[in-house]
Amino acid sequence: MECGTFVYDEVAGVVGEFRGSDGPYAMLRPVGGGREWQADPVRIRPATQAERLSAGVRAVNERARAAVSAHLDRELPPLPVPVKGCGVCDDLAELRRKALLRYDGSAESDTIVLLRRHLAQEHDGG
Repeated sequence: MECGTFVYDEVAGVVGEFRGSDGPYAMLRPVGGGREWQADPVRIRPATQAERLSAGVRAVNERARAAVSAHLDRELPPLPVPVKGCGVCDDLAELRRKALLRYDGSAESDTIVLLRRHLAQEHDGG
């Protein structure tokens, strides 16, 4: 069997990429990368096209979930605080409040960016 061949490990129930042999074992790596595992060469067979496709889709989905999870785990900076008595700050705060009431996350984000920019330019960072 050639390195890079996709095989189905009947014991583990997954598709892996054949990486070579280590003693009596076949060394397989998960589709999409990851930690290799040992498989009994008698219990592996060439993966079908459907099995390869399914394993590829699963690997892409896992990478996407990991990327989203890493993004969501980041701490967000605190929300900007409007300066009392500033008309621009009051207007932006009101726009943000209305966006929140409409469940308009895009408009809310825009007002936060505009308020941060205003604070930095007109109030020395707030």
